Amino acid sequence: MSEKIVHTSGKRKRAIARATLKPGKGVVRINSRLLDVYEPEFAKMKIMEPLMLADEQAKKVDIKVNVCGGGWQSQAEASRLAIARGIVEFSGSKALKQQFLEYDKHLLIADVRRNESSKPNDSKPRAARQKSYR
Repeated sequence: MSEKIVHTSGKRKRAIARATLKPGKGVVRINSRLLDVYEPEFAKMKIMEPLMLADEQAKKVDIKVNVCGGGWQSQAEASRLAIARGIVEFSGSKALKQQFLEYDKHLLIADVRRNESSKPNDSKPRAARQKSYR
């Protein structure tokens, strides 16, 4: 019998995180770095939110996250999304899914806002150049 392995992904702005969960002792690695030594501290706390909410399930799985693109905050939020989705899928618990949604819906639902593209003949996405007719 093969062991259960779950692959999930999360996106935030330009950051993309891919998480792999498999049965283990609760080790969390982000880009091959243990979560305990992850910097900055705010990003570490953000990533730990789903792990603290699902304490029992999180201790039964090893989580490996590969995240690239975007800034440090977007990477943290993308990782958080991928981890939360993976724990819910791995456990199959509807109660856990509901708990995540009540705490913060962005644990399971991606924020789809993206940068607006710049317009032709203008350096900015919105405010047009002023015209002077004098």
